[in-house]
Parts: sequence; structure tokens; C-alpha cells
Amino acid sequence: MSREVERTDDGRYVVVDGRRWRTADPALPDDVRTRLLHHLGVARSAVRSAKGDDDAVAAARARVQLAKTGLGERGPAWWDQDDDARRARWEAALRELGG
Repeated sequence: MSREVERTDDGRYVVVDGRRWRTADPALPDDVRTRLLHHLGVARSAVRSAKGDDDAVAAARARVQLAKTGLGERGPAWWDQDDDARRARWEAALRELGG
């Protein structure tokens, strides 16, 4: 089963099954993107394994939010931020996630 994925002309979103999702900040250095995606995967796994423990689920979801914000997929739109704000966003996320 493969989904049809397309990008908007401005490159800011991907469209999956008719739903628009914000793309990650293209200015992210590769090593930063890799670390944030690792944190995102670990946090998503924690959400799945924490079922039944409301506090653990909330903590894991907060980590998902933080990783996605660092990637630029949530929070202020990366295209509205200058380079310093974009860097500050991903550096703050990595600091809070523990690197």
C-alpha cells in the first residue's frame, strides 16, 4: 500500500491523502535533522508503549511536540523566521531533548 505524496509548489507542505502537512525546515543541517528525527522516533515509540499510563503518554507526546517543533513542522512557520530564529528553534529543541 503506497500513498500518493505530493509537494505544494512553494515547498512548504506535502499533501498525503488530500491532507496538507508542513514540511521540515530545509535549512536544518543534516546532523541536526538526523538527531531530531531520532528523538521523534523514540518519542513516538514511547507514546505507543505508554498506553494506559496517562502521565507517561503526556510526557511522550510533549517530546513528540518538541521534536516536531525543532524540525519546523509545528510552532511558528519556518518561512516566517529569519536564520537566527530558525537556528535558535532547533537548538532549543535539541537542548530540551537532551541533544
